[in-house]
Amino acid sequence: MAYIATIGARTMTNGVTTVDCQKQVRSWRLLRSLMELLIPTCNCTFIEENHTKSEKCLQNYNMNNSATITGTILGYRRGKALFCIQANANSTNPILLLELAIPTSVLAKEMRGGTLRIVLESSTTGSCNNLFSTPLWTMYCNGRKVGYAVKRRPSHGDFEVLNLMRSVDVGTGVINGKELNQEDELMYLRANFQRVRGSSNSNCESFHLIDPEGSIGQELSIFFFRSR
Repeated sequence: MAYIATIGARTMTNGVTTVDCQKQVRSWRLLRSLMELLIPTCNCTFIEENHTKSEKCLQNYNMNNSATITGTILGYRRGKALFCIQANANSTNPILLLELAIPTSVLAKEMRGGTLRIVLESSTTGSCNNLFSTPLWTMYCNGRKVGYAVKRRPSHGDFEVLNLMRSVDVGTGVINGKELNQEDELMYLRANFQRVRGSSNSNCESFHLIDPEGSIGQELSIFFFRSR
């Protein structure tokens, strides 16, 4: 399915804005360009840290143990970014909703670099086998420790956003704040991701963006890793 650019030239009945030309997004590079248009440049910086956890996670993955899901990165222009995992675009009951450690504008800056790798590490121990039951994650963005990501229950506002986005299979866009009783606009990037589970004892799971041509690369990947 083609990625549809939704940048805000014409408003649909559900409040999600769309560009008049309805151009198809053909690559991750163009997806990043669209995000640059949606979100202004930010001059925030990070402190560099050595970090190879994503590579360690990859060593434990069984690529045959995978499935395709819907992943959405979204956030208000002046707020923190969220990562939402759903079984499909029509689902309004997220598998996981995480508030990431960094603002939406900072995340957009990282995306402009060409590669976005987020690693979420938990040191929680216990008998629970559900990796996503962890409430707090140490977050690394492109090899730099940036703070903590927090699992949260979807609020009424979150459900309202997901309901408005049910018509969006894949793409980037803006939801007018008035549709959500907010003064700020909400930006989003929705895509199909390959969900890869590690071996039964690896405590790893990852999500890799699938481009419109069906290729799976490392340009946008999110790793969940439970240390022991």
